[in-house]
Amino acid sequence: MNQPAIVKPCHEKTFQQGKIYCQYDSDEISSFISDMLNGEYWQQQNAIVGSAQGRGTTWFIETENADNVLRSWVLRHYYRGGLIGKVINDQYLFTGLENTRAAREFSLLKSMRALGLPAPKPVAFRVVRQGLFYRADLLSSRIENADDLVGILSKKTISDQLWQQIGQVIKSFHQHGIYHHDLNAHNILIDDNDKVWLIDFDQGEQRTKQVKWPEENMARLLRSFRKEQHRVTNFHWAEKNWRALLNGYQS
Repeated sequence: MNQPAIVKPCHEKTFQQGKIYCQYDSDEISSFISDMLNGEYWQQQNAIVGSAQGRGTTWFIETENADNVLRSWVLRHYYRGGLIGKVINDQYLFTGLENTRAAREFSLLKSMRALGLPAPKPVAFRVVRQGLFYRADLLSSRIENADDLVGILSKKTISDQLWQQIGQVIKSFHQHGIYHHDLNAHNILIDDNDKVWLIDFDQGEQRTKQVKWPEENMARLLRSFRKEQHRVTNFHWAEKNWRALLNGYQS
């Protein structure tokens, strides 16, 4: 299993203009503007290098900072799921900045990075107030040279050792009380050094008590594999792979 790395802390700064509130890591962004949390801004900069579709479009960005160091980021707008998402697809009731989806995920990513857990680095977030509601966006680091588990398994099998490593990594998050609201095969990445990462912690949180939620997390992940097995042609997954993952999780 990969040992936790010593991670440099996030140096936060705030930006506020009217009903727009942002926080950002000044080590990542030296000259911040709120438009950096807008996909159209990066399109105008010719900095979009890819995208992914979920509830909305996730943008992959490459840009150089003031020191000509290449930054690779992921920009995501928060969208609602379910039936309510079809009515108010990206608006949330505002009950305080600290309760917004973006602020909570930014804070959780910061905590996980401080613990040395393999999760994206938080770069910036934006909350835009609109009456009683808000819209929000998050900018985080992109995991370099990595693919999600669904993409990998649609092309090839992976070793029992790597399955066990996936289980060990999930266990390390659970041991630190990290609850992943949507733990599924799309939110597990493996880079070209076979390092395992977890992404997309919207509605995740750090919990002090481990009662039933770790088992519920794992049950959700198993349902995800079984769903993809029926959805993806030539999906290289079988129940024995789940047993290998559990061996790693329980070791």
